[in-house]
Amino acid sequence: MKAGTVPAAASGVIPMRIHAIIAAAAFGLSFAGTALAADLKPIQDQAIDLGGVAGDAYYTVEHDGYHVVATFAQRDAAATPVRFETVLAAGQTVVFSTPRAAGVAPLSVSLTRQNGRVLVAKTALVN
Repeated sequence: MKAGTVPAAASGVIPMRIHAIIAAAAFGLSFAGTALAADLKPIQDQAIDLGGVAGDAYYTVEHDGYHVVATFAQRDAAATPVRFETVLAAGQTVVFSTPRAAGVAPLSVSLTRQNGRVLVAKTALVN
């Protein structure tokens, strides 16, 4: 080190890096409740895992909106599947969820029509 120079720690370089790391970690944690959204294309099948219940969803583009069809069943091979259908207008969201024990957030997945596409994301719901 040259005479008259200040060590990195004393100059604030290291604390600034720590602040940047803390800020990046806080930014990342802000998305901890929601998984990154994935684009779902028309007629493309999307697997949905809700713990003891699993299913698939897809949508078609129709004149009155995006028709979403989802089929779910318990993982037991003898279970009867349940089919759910809805039409999403621009900006609308449908959420599929399964409850869990008291005080435990349900498992949930949302499909959102936004900017001419459908986004699929794991979402955090509060009981």
